Amino acid sequence: MQFGIMSVSDVTRDPITGRTPSEAERIRAIVEIAKHTEAVGLDVFAIGEHHNPPFFSSSPTALLAAIAAQTERLIVTTSTTLITTNDPVRIAEEYAMLQHISGGRMDLMLGRGNTAPVYPWFGKDIREGLPLALENYNLLHQLWREDVVDWQGKYRTPLRGFTATPRPLDDVPPFVWHGSIRTPEIAEQAAYYGNGFFANHIFWPSSHTKQMVDLYRERFAHYGHGEPHQAIVGLGGQVFAGKTTQEAFERFRPYFNEAPVYGHGPSLEDFSTRTPLAVGSVQEVIDKLIGFHDTVGDYQRQLFLQDHAGLPLEMVLEQIEILGTEIIPVVRKELDSRRHPSAAPAPTHAGLVRAKYGDQEPRQPAPSANRGDNVTGGSPYLDGAATDVFDHDFDL
Repeated sequence: MQFGIMSVSDVTRDPITGRTPSEAERIRAIVEIAKHTEAVGLDVFAIGEHHNPPFFSSSPTALLAAIAAQTERLIVTTSTTLITTNDPVRIAEEYAMLQHISGGRMDLMLGRGNTAPVYPWFGKDIREGLPLALENYNLLHQLWREDVVDWQGKYRTPLRGFTATPRPLDDVPPFVWHGSIRTPEIAEQAAYYGNGFFANHIFWPSSHTKQMVDLYRERFAHYGHGEPHQAIVGLGGQVFAGKTTQEAFERFRPYFNEAPVYGHGPSLEDFSTRTPLAVGSVQEVIDKLIGFHDTVGDYQRQLFLQDHAGLPLEMVLEQIEILGTEIIPVVRKELDSRRHPSAAPAPTHAGLVRAKYGDQEPRQPAPSANRGDNVTGGSPYLDGAATDVFDHDFDL
């Protein structure tokens, strides 16, 4: 099982000091957080995608490439990549490049995001959000698996004879998680393709998460990918641990009360009782995390939000240290002991390569211009006329 840290990249005022860090500070800090994630023995670091203040992560691939270059075994991923407002061609290119740069130590989570104005900023209609998500991933899936793609849909111009470059490392596409809090259609899409389903599991009661995961498992089996317990599930969460329950609540309360997503609502006590938020002593946090298995069964990835709501970097690093050295070793051991013998392993590039090639050497694509029509930019709208431009001389 994989454990890791995820960030939404917020730049939030520290309610204790009243100071708001700069974007530059937060970007430097997130690299330190990712490096510390690996140092304490965790497996994954994830960053979200936002295009509006108070968030800084508008270019996840650039940030994750920098982190991959400064780590050795950490899997870098997203939480999430916006499948609605990004062009699937650009996603195919950028994340295949990240796959090569990281040596396969990456995957990505696709989602619709939670910022409504992002749709018109990128020329999209939020009322089309769900069909956009479905169509765009259908194209992305094809771009990573076919060297030459002919495609036509509703939301972008058609493709004819198109080859996305670079081709995936080892001719094995990055593993994809479909992230959702409340949308059954996204669970259905993940199940249809045999991809992973990631339930945020922070804001809503665990009973809601169970309904979504159960639906995904049922449909995963329906589409012939395996038994329901072999479906690939990920969960979000947030942890704040202290030496005692009282210490944890006292230290975390000011940040919770002012948090953009938590604050000015239910009390910290109510939220901790009614949702997966885990605040308390180390043992209390361990017990709550182990209880997630009772809710969803065997699952493959658990990510924790830590650098949220203005927590200073020193406190975030301290919490990751506690998580990696005192909490996760116990949780990992207990969950491993409960795991069904035929449960799916956590997704890795090495595992996907083995599944495809066995003991054989993987294929390394070397596409040329002759394989697709990228040179001429051929389009159904041009009826072949694009090739005519190469019959003329131009003064440049």
